[in-house]
Amino acid sequence: MNPAINLIDVTAGYDSTIVFTHLSLKIHAGQFAGIVGPTGCGKTTLLKTILGVQPVLSGEVLLNTQPANSVPGKKIGYVPQLESVDWSFPVTVEEVILMGLYTNKRSLPWQSREEREQVHELAEKLGIYNCLRQHIAHTSGGQRQRAFLARALINNPQFLVLDEPTSGVDIRTQHEVLHLLGDINSQGMTILLTTHDLNAVASHLPWVICFNNGVVAEGRPCDIFTNEILAKTYGSEIVIIKHGEYYLIANSTPLKLNHNP
Repeated sequence: MNPAINLIDVTAGYDSTIVFTHLSLKIHAGQFAGIVGPTGCGKTTLLKTILGVQPVLSGEVLLNTQPANSVPGKKIGYVPQLESVDWSFPVTVEEVILMGLYTNKRSLPWQSREEREQVHELAEKLGIYNCLRQHIAHTSGGQRQRAFLARALINNPQFLVLDEPTSGVDIRTQHEVLHLLGDINSQGMTILLTTHDLNAVASHLPWVICFNNGVVAEGRPCDIFTNEILAKTYGSEIVIIKHGEYYLIANSTPLKLNHNP
């Protein structure tokens, strides 16, 4: 079976800056995978390459055997980093979700009754129906994340790609979002996300890719979350405490407290 996402000997970067070289990576249909690595290691560039919006310098990126830049946008649901969103923009939760329809070639500037019903059904499923008429800035972090997730899902895509979906939200919301993604994945959706939260990844994701300008290791968290692999990924010592099936992962650098009054 051909992989759903297939990067073959890919080199990518911006102008004269190369981000990664000769990268090969496969994500299989129905897989739920997370990419972890330090800030600036190329995770977002990797996602943009998969989405077909970041040109490759060499190599090939295929989605279901088709070149990524030729795949219609409606087949790929994308959730950006929420830190990049302008929350002052005058838009409601419902209007955010409806924006997802504009990846299609539309002949009308307004939505049909069927499309609005689809939005309402999706909002109900994701638990944000009661805030559809609220300004997006007046919602909680979890509601915002679900709104943008709904926007990505409105076209029933084959792939779902998320950039830091657990960033900027509290621990409870992190777990809720990852549980929700797990439920969506159980229905057959291929999901790929980036995150900095190793503990959440260890608890929720079945497959992890350690990345630092290239693939350091990939596999199940229980197999690749080792001191050696994480130190190589992050360039610093990592403490891993295992209790049964649970992990606690932390930087080993001690926090220096200032005891001066």
